[in-house]
Amino acid sequence: MKILIVGLGKVGYAIAQQLEGEHHDLTLVDASTEALSHAENSIDAMFVTGNGAGVSTLIEAGVRDADLVIAVTENDEVNLICCLMAKKLGAKRTIARVRNPEYFREASILRREIGLDYTINPEYAAAQEIARILRVPAAFSVESLARGLVELIGFQLSEGGMMAGVSLTNYNRRHPGNVLVCAAKRGDEVIVPNGGFVPKPGDLLYVIGSPSETTRVLKNAGRELAPVRRVSIIGGGRIALYLAWALAGTDAKLTIVERDYERCEVLAEKLPKATILHGDGTDHELLDTEGIFECDAFIPLTGRDEENLLMALTAQHAGVKKVLPKMSRPNYMALLRQLGLETVISPKDITANFISRFVRGFANSQGSAVESLHKILDGAMEAVEFTASSATHFLDTPLKSLHFRRGILVAAIVHEGKVTIPNGGSEIHAGDRVIVVARSLFLQDLNDILEQ
Repeated sequence: MKILIVGLGKVGYAIAQQLEGEHHDLTLVDASTEALSHAENSIDAMFVTGNGAGVSTLIEAGVRDADLVIAVTENDEVNLICCLMAKKLGAKRTIARVRNPEYFREASILRREIGLDYTINPEYAAAQEIARILRVPAAFSVESLARGLVELIGFQLSEGGMMAGVSLTNYNRRHPGNVLVCAAKRGDEVIVPNGGFVPKPGDLLYVIGSPSETTRVLKNAGRELAPVRRVSIIGGGRIALYLAWALAGTDAKLTIVERDYERCEVLAEKLPKATILHGDGTDHELLDTEGIFECDAFIPLTGRDEENLLMALTAQHAGVKKVLPKMSRPNYMALLRQLGLETVISPKDITANFISRFVRGFANSQGSAVESLHKILDGAMEAVEFTASSATHFLDTPLKSLHFRRGILVAAIVHEGKVTIPNGGSEIHAGDRVIVVARSLFLQDLNDILEQ
């Protein structure tokens, strides 16, 4: 596909890196020669300097032949104008980054009136991911698939859990259930487990099944399942606001520390049930006085990675059980995990995954649609959800009769609302939702899971 990416900030750069790995024809546009120079050293693409909302710049970038234009500058208005002009000039599809809550609420109107195909809000997406994790605090990653019928959770195996030191075959025999351990990481080794795999304490495991089944596995694995009641947030930006709205229907009590007084007033007006504190989130006297670390979950969401890193480590030292820092730089994310912080929130990576899912679905609009895409284990593997259709070549055929590509695992099938962890005798029927876990093979169609 020929794809134009307008805006090479953190989000645009992350999208370009991911799409380059999926072998698309990329053209990157930015007004900053410095941003383009940085990208030229690491991304195989064409580069155009100029205003992404300008007609001459878009034409120079090849917009008339573009399959997709992705506008992700820091300015919502520039992104919207860029997409409007791109559609007028011949681009087949457009995606705009829209961060302003007012614009985001009107996304359906914008799509209808200016021809937008998709809007993405990294802050909203990050808030939704945090909210999912807070609902299952024993996990470091929680992905919802098949409209909530299936859950893919990642957790670290604890000492003394029923899974530790027992082969998966024996564990399943002792604790039968409709669930599958579909990926694991031990040290630097990424593993697609079979029945003989023996989990060890410290392993990172990914399990797929219905929400009730994955909860049972967490309990058996020795993970604490106490709900989150008190949440402390440092930084009152858009993610904090979206997160507060996402948690509005729960019993969680929120405290937000924000250094800008005017922003505190806005938050207090929009979030009457939350406690809003005006102050510096790194001021230990304030944190001690207000009992900020006396919480079930601590979430540093400032715009400074260094500050989020420092506060996350401080909260961990203070004994907070769930710490979820926001990070932008990959080197910091690796460091946090080395220091024992399981979950890191990266809005740019979440956005790149959303875009990749859209691109794969658009590239294969006539086949078995890609419904969702989730990168796991730092991108080494991915879970892809498809809807089987008449274009699927192996409908109504037992899985044991098929020849799958290496590294492919059919992890779950949802048929008429019922979740099944498939075995050799299972079949896929038209309309089924099929979740495939694979090493990053960039699957675009359900048919791609078979050997050619």
